[in-house]
Amino acid sequence: MIRTPLDRVGIVMMSAVGDAVHVLPVINALKRHQPTTHITWVLQPGPAALVRGHPSVDDIVIFDRSLGRRAFANVRAELATRQFDVVLALQVYFKAGLITRFTRAPIKLGFDRKRARDLNWLFTTHQIPPHSGQHVQDQYFEFLNALGVAHDPVTWGLGPWEDERQWQREFYAPIERPVAALVVATSKPQKDWLPERWAELVDILHADYGLQPVLVGGRSERELNAERVIMERATHKPISALGSGLRPLVSILDGAALVIAPDTGPLHMAVALDRPVISLIGYTNPKRSGPYRRFHELIVDAYGNPGENYPISMATRRDRMPRIQVKDVVEKVDIWKRNYRRTGWE
Repeated sequence: MIRTPLDRVGIVMMSAVGDAVHVLPVINALKRHQPTTHITWVLQPGPAALVRGHPSVDDIVIFDRSLGRRAFANVRAELATRQFDVVLALQVYFKAGLITRFTRAPIKLGFDRKRARDLNWLFTTHQIPPHSGQHVQDQYFEFLNALGVAHDPVTWGLGPWEDERQWQREFYAPIERPVAALVVATSKPQKDWLPERWAELVDILHADYGLQPVLVGGRSERELNAERVIMERATHKPISALGSGLRPLVSILDGAALVIAPDTGPLHMAVALDRPVISLIGYTNPKRSGPYRRFHELIVDAYGNPGENYPISMATRRDRMPRIQVKDVVEKVDIWKRNYRRTGWE
């Protein structure tokens, strides 16, 4: 165990929204261990919009990769004004290594050499012990173990926060049915489900389960294409909330009776909000990046072959998402109906 003060802790995790969700239990655990700990988090503008205002996040340093080299200069200048007791290097790519190098701390804790990509271990002073494959969330908890910080109970504190409740009430006020929030696309086309199958599912959810489908996510080209196909093909038109923004999305997911999503940020947001989520997973390993500790009976697993006991790994498998048929998802909706259904938004 590493013995160090925890008065000022830096976090280097600049990646996607799902990773940011996985960091929240880490910082909450640090705050439970020592409420006076001051936490500075280096991350990109997208996930920053999700966690800004979180009670456990004291300080955010933005890494805006759209600025190119200037992004590194800006972060370096910001970090030059801050001193840390320990920095947790939770991201293992080269750019994250450079950011870790910019931090001022006697202890820069990173992954062991086998798991540290891009020679990332060169930018850290200490490494967590080697470990066999496990869920991303548990990998982050290894850092807490190294510091002697308990991580249970696992809490996210994602919201909605009190000043967001009025927006939530106004969004749900005109909707007369329980909502099924559908995450229709991701950051990678290999993770996406087919838009025409989403359209078929929309009609089934509306007609057979009494649900109001709501499309959620951003407004990328693929998301807008999925929206267009669904609107053209579905008899019962869903509500589109694409482009709502991340904090309003928290309110939508929180009020939903059911969430259906591929492996992407909103899936993990739903888990953090304790909202039942049907996971459509084929490209990534669900044992590593699926819903954490809950809703496993709602996973549609196209990653593994029938009967395959595959190991936990970072390996991806292409062309698996088309394997998922509408009937596969409906089977999970039936499980949700038996075990999780509530009457509507509360």
